[in-house]
Amino acid sequence: MKVGVITFPGSLDEGDARRAVRLAGGQAVELWHADRDLHGVDAVIIPGGFSYGDYLRCGAIAALAPVMQSVIDRAKDGLPVLGICNGFQVLCESGLLPGALVRNDHQKFICREQKLRVESTRTAWSSGFSEGAEITIPLKNGEGSFQAHDETIAELEGEGRVVFRYVDGNPNGSRNDIAGISNAAGNVVGLMPHPEHAVEAGYGPDSPSGIRTGTDGLIIFQSLMGVLR
Repeated sequence: MKVGVITFPGSLDEGDARRAVRLAGGQAVELWHADRDLHGVDAVIIPGGFSYGDYLRCGAIAALAPVMQSVIDRAKDGLPVLGICNGFQVLCESGLLPGALVRNDHQKFICREQKLRVESTRTAWSSGFSEGAEITIPLKNGEGSFQAHDETIAELEGEGRVVFRYVDGNPNGSRNDIAGISNAAGNVVGLMPHPEHAVEAGYGPDSPSGIRTGTDGLIIFQSLMGVLR
């Protein structure tokens, strides 16, 4: 299965995202921000970093890149898309997901291991989990606070579109402890923490269950492989 990973000027984590795809059994395909051709990929990952230096607003310029118009068009037809951190911001700025990511409520950049609860397994990127499972993956952001109108929050909660929720403390002031959401169809998911940094035993944070060691994030990419097969 071919999974495209986009590089924007200022991206930082595309290499780790490609590695996660390979470890999950997929073929990682490099996509460039100025390229409208998605090269026949079966899914797309928008990685973390500081696309275009986070000028204007985080993700705002990247959302207008030529490659994103192709992603938007294909996502409407069901293409699985995952936005991680800055990628989550890009998805919100492009209109593929509702809401916005704003400055952390404590006004500081945060970098730590973060516990999450899996709230929905009905997406292309979370189907490999058990609902209610708790996982730990790295978090690193300065503008990670998810905000939306009350009506939008109620819609996300009511339709089961909150995919991941922060546990044991809200790190950035996100509404309802929201760490990740999906579109209505479940093929587009954005989350603020970084699953691509927890895909190899011994190199990521331990699972709360003690069963997995540093590989909680890999399940997100394996979920996609299961859906594509």
